[in-house]
Amino acid sequence: MIMDNNYPLIIEFFLRKMGPHFNKIDVDRRMDQMVAKLREHAFRITPQRLAVLRILAASEGHPSVEKVYETVRRQFPTTSIATVYKTVHVLKQLNEVLELGFPDGSNRYDGNKPFPHPHVICVRCRKIVDPDLGSLKDMTAEVSDETGFDILTHRLDFFGICGECKRKEKPTKTKKEEGSMKR
Repeated sequence: MIMDNNYPLIIEFFLRKMGPHFNKIDVDRRMDQMVAKLREHAFRITPQRLAVLRILAASEGHPSVEKVYETVRRQFPTTSIATVYKTVHVLKQLNEVLELGFPDGSNRYDGNKPFPHPHVICVRCRKIVDPDLGSLKDMTAEVSDETGFDILTHRLDFFGICGECKRKEKPTKTKKEEGSMKR
């Protein structure tokens, strides 16, 4: 387990911020993996860097660097956005974070699952969800068999409108409209 003077404070802060889906054991495991990789490559482990790692390890929402920065600044107000960019860049180089690049340049990051996996992306609110598709391994093998390629990596994204955006989209009927429909 990682030990740092500020580590208990960081845990407490993110336990409150990450909400009900926060699984501390999985996050701790990811944190340990990321910190071990940073130490293996002689990178310093600062409280700010730990905060960035924790956000990425705990997030199911695939935050942008800007979102990570906003969250880190609540705990460490003097942190610069450059610190966050550098940390994310290093983690990406070490294969400890998965970058989801989009044509408009709005990159998002997944430190929870830093390996290729499918995503469902809302085209309205930009919410990203990780569906659990067991058949993806079969599909990868099938693509390899059919094409003769050794598949090194892949990216499978589905684009649509999430349930929350669909609910917002439905017009609510007024009492007058409902009355005229009954006649």
